[in-house]
Amino acid sequence: MRSAEDLGSSHGRRLRRGVLEDGRQVFAKIGAASDVFASEAAGLRWLGEAITVPEVVEVGPDRLVLSWVPEEPPTAGAAGRFGADLARLHRAGAAGFGAPWPGFIADLPMDNSPAGDWPDFYATRRVLPFLRRARLPARDVALVERAVERLPEVSGPPEPPARIHGDLWSGNVLWSGGTGVLVDPAAHGGHRETDLAMLALFGLPYLDRVMRAYEEEFPLAPGWRERVPLHQLHPLLVHVVLYGGSYRDALMNAVTRVLSL
Repeated sequence: MRSAEDLGSSHGRRLRRGVLEDGRQVFAKIGAASDVFASEAAGLRWLGEAITVPEVVEVGPDRLVLSWVPEEPPTAGAAGRFGADLARLHRAGAAGFGAPWPGFIADLPMDNSPAGDWPDFYATRRVLPFLRRARLPARDVALVERAVERLPEVSGPPEPPARIHGDLWSGNVLWSGGTGVLVDPAAHGGHRETDLAMLALFGLPYLDRVMRAYEEEFPLAPGWRERVPLHQLHPLLVHVVLYGGSYRDALMNAVTRVLSL
């Protein structure tokens, strides 16, 4: 790099804004050797087949270098374009539920090996592995397991695998070029309602405009609003694992709503 600016750190990795010898601006994550970097690069390239994402400039065992995304304030128009872009991403589809690269969310590994249908994938690759790590009381564990048992009957009409971001909270949407640009994916073939439930969980500017444009481009199956807490079980369990019991109440509220479906 011709120059570099320190942007702090995240999950133990140093963040840099740099300028290459050819004048391109880049964003770099640098840290201990990990499969996380290759996984993120693979996910970005895959998502980039359908929508605009940062270009992977370089990836190695201890770093990931991406094209710089110049940010701008969100607007209602940008939210509408992002909603349509997200719908097109999901409609691009996937070969199956899962992905051919190791999965991670933050630094936590996720099993991306394929499953025959989405309820099986979500139960065995997402919810139950994190439930085992969450150190919840036995009564809570039993309730989550009951909710998981209901997945086949409450997950809605079967849909083909969607091409999803997999960790779509507002911090992973950068407003740039008149739309939302996706970063930090946990990309895999999954259920498209998972991305939308993640946006609802932590909020996004102009989310109503995003959803309206999404539905115009790729209408959702009836009952999707009632299924939102089902798709929030995994991210809430991730937060219990990462941050402890402060997320327990939100998790168990979602469980109760799933059990009432």
